[in-house]
Amino acid sequence: MALTPAFLDELRARTTLSALIGRTVKITRAGREWKACCPFHNEKTPSFTINDDKGFYHCFGCGAHGDAIRWLTDQQGLPFMDAVKELAAAAGMDVPQADPRAAEKAEKAKGLHETMADAAQFYVDQLHGLAGAEARALLERRRITADTARAFGIGFAPDSRTKLRDTLKAYGDPMLVEAGMLIQVEGKEPYDRFRGRLMIPIRDARGRVIAFGGRIIGEGEPKYLNSPETPLFDKGRTLYNLDRAQAVARKTGRVIAVEGYMDVIALAQAGFGEAVAPLGTALTEHQLERLWRMADIPLLAFDGDAAGQKAAIRAAHRALPHLGPGRSLAFVTLPNGQDPDDLVRSSGPQAFEALLQAAQPLADRIWHHELAAEPLETPEARAGLKRRLSDLAATIQDGNVRHEYVTEFRNRCDAHFAPAPRSFTPRSPGRAPGRPGQRWQPPEPPPSPTVQALGATGIDRVLAKAVLAGLIRHPAEIARHMETLSGLRLADGALGRLFEAVVDVALEDQALDTARLRTILAASGFDQIAAELLRADTLPFTFTQKEWDAGRAALDLGEAIAVLVARPQVDAALAEATAAVQARFSDEAFERQVALVRRKAELEARLANLMLADEA
Repeated sequence: MALTPAFLDELRARTTLSALIGRTVKITRAGREWKACCPFHNEKTPSFTINDDKGFYHCFGCGAHGDAIRWLTDQQGLPFMDAVKELAAAAGMDVPQADPRAAEKAEKAKGLHETMADAAQFYVDQLHGLAGAEARALLERRRITADTARAFGIGFAPDSRTKLRDTLKAYGDPMLVEAGMLIQVEGKEPYDRFRGRLMIPIRDARGRVIAFGGRIIGEGEPKYLNSPETPLFDKGRTLYNLDRAQAVARKTGRVIAVEGYMDVIALAQAGFGEAVAPLGTALTEHQLERLWRMADIPLLAFDGDAAGQKAAIRAAHRALPHLGPGRSLAFVTLPNGQDPDDLVRSSGPQAFEALLQAAQPLADRIWHHELAAEPLETPEARAGLKRRLSDLAATIQDGNVRHEYVTEFRNRCDAHFAPAPRSFTPRSPGRAPGRPGQRWQPPEPPPSPTVQALGATGIDRVLAKAVLAGLIRHPAEIARHMETLSGLRLADGALGRLFEAVVDVALEDQALDTARLRTILAASGFDQIAAELLRADTLPFTFTQKEWDAGRAALDLGEAIAVLVARPQVDAALAEATAAVQARFSDEAFERQVALVRRKAELEARLANLMLADEA
């Protein structure tokens, strides 16, 4: 079996080395690289580095060095072909089968690269010839300098059906068709794909031309025309200007994704060489991974019109499942109707830099988009907002990041829908409480020791059973809520002892699953009560059911724990406030009582939203 250099290069490009090594070795971020204690020799101070941009690891202690394939052969002991097959399966690539014509195929791929290089040179020559006058005028109108046009290899396709074909006839029509340069229609002669267009070469990460984008010179449709997918060109995995931007991104520590070629070119000319663009499609997961290899928080600067903002929110939703600690997106909001090219030409680079510095975090973009999605005047609409945010957060695969988003969105909803603070107007001496002009109320005091003591004994037993069943169903959630759970004391008796046993077991082994946890509990005499708790017909919550989406169940369990902890203290505080009003009425005491009644109702509503009956 012959593996071509092109295949191996693409395999390495599609593999994130730090993710591969991080499966078996604990790694930590160190600037643009990763560090670890070398797995090839014993050491206490990390000297093993991983560079995703360059695709290699190196140990300064023992000299171990290699790429993704070498890692699997040296560290995991796989044969070379097994290592290639494992990486190819993860990258979605087909390993070339044993074929006596493999050498011929490799030579053909080499021929395709040469074809594209010669086509690019042909277009450049045409731009600077007599036929390219109109294309040069377009570049002047767009303020693209000759140096910039040369750096990006911009050319011109004459309005002819055969000129490129005639010029590159040595390659033969089949090669030109496969490269995407000719269009083959059954029963007709092949003809040039690009005609009468400004030609922008698209390069791979190594700087080789693999496709073209053509912009029409005058009026007509489509305005932009891309090469079709070919053996060299996969538009869903390619970012325009990646070859030039990755070196700049290492220096600046950031990468900017924009919508189109001309935006990238204009930004590069203005000093933003770290700009890239997808190729006429929404950002794909593969393109996002490419961006994250260049910067932890890529900046998305899509157009300021409705279409650009719609593309931005699609990218936000697509990124959510792949977020990790420190790994996110940020969004640059452009003036309505402007793109980056318009902005730098009209207002200069400093205006664009100011927008970059004020980029909006991913959580903010999602929050504001959902907040503006529909009117929120009714309880049902507000519940809909909370559900949409909860569902979006549930798509995040990393448990810690998912928990932070759930908490963040819940806090924002609570703050947004909280009653507006009452303005303060000082009361004149002697003015009676409740008269016009007295609009101030003191802030709600923290729970008193009495309230806290009452709250500790006022746990809702039914809800406590549900939460405990949920913890047994989802032991991984115990560690996530440990701070809250450690201060919680359930009712005395078997329920309380079981709760303490569950927490203690989880503290000792955080890799528990339900089966192992129940085995350990059974050894301590808790098997019967645990079995009763896990009966799905008695506790109508997602987290108590055996068959339910784990992400949604984890979110609902966190909400139930929050309500379980808050309700007793609110009940105790309400009892204390009611007693205070009955003993000696005052506006302050009455306002506190009303606020606590409202707070109790909110907790009841939150709990009701968790009931499976509400799903119907």
